[in-house]
Amino acid sequence: MIARRWSARTTPALVGQYLDHFCKLVQPVLRTFKGYAGSTVMTREGSENVEIVVTTLWRSMQAIEAFAGPDREAAVVAPEAAALLTSFDKRVAHYDLALFEFPNTPHNA
Repeated sequence: MIARRWSARTTPALVGQYLDHFCKLVQPVLRTFKGYAGSTVMTREGSENVEIVVTTLWRSMQAIEAFAGPDREAAVVAPEAAALLTSFDKRVAHYDLALFEFPNTPHNA
């Protein structure tokens, strides 16, 4: 399993809109890709902004390439998402999942 990590920053006023965008528009598209295994979105509020860290899980690099294109480390950010962010990473990082566990975790906990 491969984790694809990306981060961005937004304002406290816009973070809810970004999360709504991710749930309603991004996740349905991700689910159409064979090899997509799930995603997490973490937020951390700072003094002036909110950091967003998105991790998508994939079964292979080929699945990532089907999603991202031949430049697998290029961030995929729709213009409507970019409009909700103050800044975002243009590149992503990939990690092999060595261990993971989510026992008895309710959806959207």
